[in-house]
Order: sequence, then structure tokens, then C-alpha cells
Amino acid sequence: MRVDLFDYDLPARLIAQEPAEPREAARLLHVGDGLRDLHVSDLPALFEPGEILVLNDTRVLPTRFFARRGEAGVEITLVEPDGDGCWWAFARPGKKLRHGDRVTLSDELTAQVLEKSADGRVRLAMSLAGEALTEAIRAGGHMPLPPYIRRDRGGAARDFSSYQTVFARRDGAVAAPTASLHLTEDILRALKAREVATVFVTLHVGMGTFLPVKVEDTRDHVMHGEWFGIDEAAAGIINRARDEGRRVTAAGTTALRALESACVDGRIRACSGRTELFITPGHEIRSADRLLTNFHLPRSTLLMLVSAFAGTDRMKAAYAHAIGAGYRFFSYGDASLLERMR
Repeated sequence: MRVDLFDYDLPARLIAQEPAEPREAARLLHVGDGLRDLHVSDLPALFEPGEILVLNDTRVLPTRFFARRGEAGVEITLVEPDGDGCWWAFARPGKKLRHGDRVTLSDELTAQVLEKSADGRVRLAMSLAGEALTEAIRAGGHMPLPPYIRRDRGGAARDFSSYQTVFARRDGAVAAPTASLHLTEDILRALKAREVATVFVTLHVGMGTFLPVKVEDTRDHVMHGEWFGIDEAAAGIINRARDEGRRVTAAGTTALRALESACVDGRIRACSGRTELFITPGHEIRSADRLLTNFHLPRSTLLMLVSAFAGTDRMKAAYAHAIGAGYRFFSYGDASLLERMR
């Protein structure tokens, strides 16, 4: 498909710089046969007893560093682990780094440049490994916010909680599963009171999730890989619900991508590994009935995914409505609840 079919114009004033406060005060556009303007606080009322909400329990690591190579400053954002003690990273300005260079990321952590890739990333051998490396990243790094969220150098302390879900528990993401940023303990309690079961899967979100597609045709796009895992208990709960006709709602494109990656003949398999699944219109969604999601960047793989889920024409209408109604877009923006196109 032509990538420009997923382009649109967005006024800069609609790019959210802060989350709604409180989180459930964010607006919610319900997209089905029509469009309904709601708020996230209305979400529990949109579920029936016995339904399933699938959540991604990944936890964002603060992988952005203001590093030094000698006396020169360089911004390093770790984006993907590559073996014990190695990470791929974006460097800015990348031209300052050469093979063999040593960089100081923090008081506890240094790295050596092993190679540079054609897409501008650098592969770093870290001075620590395992849990010691994770602890050093937590101690010295800053939250890797998307570039459209403007912050002074070093970011803001509030982002350590704002850019993390309330149920995050498994380290590994370098970007948040942003739809779930809207979900508070009060919302989760209200869902439980309505006898809605929450099920956890894991997909460690990579920075590539949010990058625009730079080719002209989706067939030429190389999809980023991300690690995911679904255990036997989660797979069993979801499969039983589908067998009994109870709706399954995925909270976020990352949860849906994990489900679709594990879906074989309409059944969710317990499995783990890397997925490079690229969901575009024409892909038949078989694992979920509804999708809670934010409003996504033009030409992004996420906009293509939601178009596959709810229909390209419906999503164009929904985005036009959201822009006209002043919804807030992207990671800290408002949400939508999409009904799957049958």
C-alpha cells in the first residue's frame, strides 16, 4: 500500500506535552458504527461482566544519557539490548563517535563503540552486564521521551512516573505502551467491580514503534523487532473467553501486536520471542474485538495497525473528528476505543 494514504495534517498545538491530570480525565473517542465523545473515566461502563482486558506489563527503562567522549558531549539513547552487556543506541550527533571510542554515560557506566549501522545506530559494549547494568541505567538515565515532547536538557522528574503505567513490572521497554498511561488504580478497581478480568502479556516496546515509515510503499518497510511473551495462564483465559463469546479488548497496539504474533488458527499460543509482525490493512485481526489506543503519528506503523483493525475510512473520519474537536495527540494525548471492523 502507498504510505501517503496514512498521512494527515496536525496542528502543532494538538501535540500533547503533558498527560491529562488526573489520567482518567483524558478524552476518549469511541469509534464504532458512529463516533462518541467520552472520557477515560467512562471506560469501565463500556465493558460487560466477564469480558477481558489485555494489558502490557512492560516497564520503561530510563535509557537516555547525556554522555561524554573525552571533552565532547554526545546524547546517547539506548534502544535495544544485543547480547549480554551490549546495546544498540542512537547517538546525537552520531558523527562524533567512531569505532573503538569510549564514552562515559554516568558515574557508574561507560561504554565502547563496537560498530555503526547503516541506519545511524551505534553498537555499544557496556562496562556492566546483567542486573548491575540495569541498576546503573535506572540510576543514571533519563526517560527516553519521544522528540515531539519538548523538555529542557535532562528532562523532568515528573516523567519518571507520568511515562510509566501503574502496573509496569517487567524491565525492558525503551518507550511506553502509551494507551495504558490512562489507566489508574481507580479505573482498574472499577473494572474489577464490573467483573472484567485483566490479563497481562509482555511486549518490550522499542523506539522503532514510533518512527515514521520513510519508504513510499509499505512492502518496502523493514519492521522493527520487539521481544514479547505470553504465558499459559494468560493464553488460557483469553482462549476461553473467545470460545464463550466474551469480548477481548487489547489495551494498546503493543498488547494487540503480542496477541496477533501468538495467534494461530484463531487460538493464542503460550510463547515468547521476537516479533517483526507488520500489521497493515488487509491483515485479518483474529485475537481481539476492541482496541484501546492513542492517536498516532502520520505515516507510522501504528496508524497502519489501527486502520487494519477498525478500517481505513473509519480511522480517517475519526482522526478528522478528533482534530476538529481539539483532541490531544500522541504519547501524552487523549485516547480512543476502537471496535474491530467485521
